[in-house]
Amino acid sequence: MKRNLYILLGVIVLIGIAIYQNAGPGIQSVFSHEKVMPTETGPKAGLLAPAFTAEGLDGKEYHVGGQQDKAILVNFWASWCSPCQQEAPELNALAEKYKDSLNIYGVNVTKYDNKKNAQKFIEKYSVNFPVMLDLKADIYETQYKGLAFPTNVLIDKRGVVQEVVLGILPPKDLEKKIKHLVKS
Repeated sequence: MKRNLYILLGVIVLIGIAIYQNAGPGIQSVFSHEKVMPTETGPKAGLLAPAFTAEGLDGKEYHVGGQQDKAILVNFWASWCSPCQQEAPELNALAEKYKDSLNIYGVNVTKYDNKKNAQKFIEKYSVNFPVMLDLKADIYETQYKGLAFPTNVLIDKRGVVQEVVLGILPPKDLEKKIKHLVKS
């Protein structure tokens, strides 16, 4: 009886090893002890921003990528996100203060939200910059490899990512980054 138990355990271990080695990175990452830093995916500082064109809720088309007249802050958000709610008034203030040198584009990741709630958010916080709906999260997931709400991608006039900010920063810190961005 003990012998059969040992044989069974041995077979289970061998099957587990075979599955682990042939399953690819997905299952291996479950067993990995390495920590993957969020900056290891998506846009990287110093590289060109992934390009996209999307229609804003105002009916106009907005383009990110390549040479621009102004620096760009792309803000990925969802209406249920508390930090996004905290950040909205600050982004409004920055959009107004730096309107001559910075475009702020809000991208509601509608796959994780819904259009009705996004519209309520825009009205509640009197969002004064263009907002686009990323209905299937193609921009957020596929191009920008989004990991958190909010995510702010700071892009200079040349179309180069200067920084990716996950979560919110104190208003003074975000403005300091904006000042540096518009000067670059």
